[in-house]
Order: sequence, then C-alpha cells, then structure tokens
Amino acid sequence: SMSRRGNCWDNAVMERFFRNLKTERLNTLSFINHEAVIAEVESYIYFYNYKRLNSAIGYTTPNKKYNELKKQPKNVSGKT
Repeated sequence: SMSRRGNCWDNAVMERFFRNLKTERLNTLSFINHEAVIAEVESYIYFYNYKRLNSAIGYTTPNKKYNELKKQPKNVSGKT
C-alpha cells in the first residue's frame, strides 16, 4: 500500500476494487497461463467501469457517473 502513514482511507477505493476483482472473478476461475490472467483482468476492468452497477453512486456505472460529473459546471470559488 502506498497510502500516507496513518491514513487508511487513501486507498479505500482501490482496495475495494481489488477485493471485488478477486471475489467476483479471479477466485472463481482457473488460468492456464499469465496471458489468460491479464486478459481476464482487462475484461473485468471494462465490466467494472462500463457494465457493473454500483450502489454507492446510485446504481449506475462508474463511467456514466464520471460523464455526469464532467458535464457539471465547476465551482472554482469554493462557495455553494
């Protein structure tokens, strides 16, 4: 882990992603070689970002949420 010392929340999103990758995909399959593992991880990354619904962001995909947020005007003053 490369988080700041004493801050367990720095890597929370990535820790969750890797937990999901392992439990939803890698732990349920057998692989014949390293290339097969790489292909499966790449496939899961696509699935996770474009297909898998995420309850923490309103049951939408990370890609859809990102695109929604990109369209919002930026508040540079810090005021609401």
